[in-house]
Amino acid sequence: MADPFVVGVGNTAFGRLEGLDAIELMANAAGMALADAKLERDAVDGLICGYATTLPHLMLSDLFAERIGMRPSYAHGVQAGGGTGAAKLMLAGELIRSGRCRSVLVVGGENRLSGQTRDQSIQALAQVGDHVTEAPNGASIPAYYALLASRYLYETGLSEADLAELAVLMRRHAAAHPDAQLREPITVEDVLASKPIATPLKLLDCCPISDGACAFVVSAEPGTTGIRIAGAGQAHQHQHITAMADVMATGANAAARLAFSQAGVSHADIDHLAIYDSFTVTLAILLEEIGFAERGQSGAMARDGVFSQNGKLPLNMHGGLLSFGHSGVAGGMAHVVEAVRQLRQQGGARQAGRPQRAFVHADGGVLSAHVSLVLERVA
Repeated sequence: MADPFVVGVGNTAFGRLEGLDAIELMANAAGMALADAKLERDAVDGLICGYATTLPHLMLSDLFAERIGMRPSYAHGVQAGGGTGAAKLMLAGELIRSGRCRSVLVVGGENRLSGQTRDQSIQALAQVGDHVTEAPNGASIPAYYALLASRYLYETGLSEADLAELAVLMRRHAAAHPDAQLREPITVEDVLASKPIATPLKLLDCCPISDGACAFVVSAEPGTTGIRIAGAGQAHQHQHITAMADVMATGANAAARLAFSQAGVSHADIDHLAIYDSFTVTLAILLEEIGFAERGQSGAMARDGVFSQNGKLPLNMHGGLLSFGHSGVAGGMAHVVEAVRQLRQQGGARQAGRPQRAFVHADGGVLSAHVSLVLERVA
């Protein structure tokens, strides 16, 4: 049974990329990942695509393969909301472990900013709400997360200023990445003074909508810079917010435990973090539920430098969804791309030490679909 390795990564810039559709964006990122892996398209026997709201094709993997001239022996489409990127990487790893494939191209992206109106984007994302009790009342993704935030802040003592610290940190990290959508520095005061979106969330507590794409290549051969997928886990405890039993136990910890167990490591063995951050409260909840921060302390830890470039646990050195940008499936994939580059010592000005193991976590829906991964440097 072969170990799976991430041997190639690629990403386009994120932001407004006029004139490029979802397939073109994905093709650009795929070309970068294949070049990074030093593989030709015909050497790849597996293909996994995420969904694209701007191109809701029923057979997107087949369409993509046709457009770029691939003939894979295995092709699959994956839909798990924001957890899709991590879920695809987990699936690619399983295909390698089982011997079904020798190399798998994983790709996702869309022109969500330039290819949709604001109302179309809101309508597409609102599908995660219950079609009887939630969506008809006009709830949106920010509204669902605002409800979570209100309860979580009440339960833990976190403040809106604590959440703002996470937004400031992500912007600071994005400033060092040339492909990030938002790079202008912000302060806690800027976040607190920004436009109210859904109390207690304000504009700068929310990720932007972006165009962009990411890709990676997973192989049975480590190559010269392969990063091993050491552990993976998932948890699915609810879909709708009204079915969430406990805001303090969303499923993130359950997924993380599985990933840690498979990798044979613990929190103490992790020295780099790549955690999903669609909203500041998303990042706070995940950091605390998984156990990288005590309950109610994620904001204080960000303020104290724990998650900074020179801190004990560098976090989302590309700027995360909050500042690098959020282009659907590719938004979460960018966390993996950055984690791989950090493990390879390819972060340039944003390189955070010499990490050995990175922990990746993504969620889809309203903290509904959780996927955790442990990536490790083997050479």
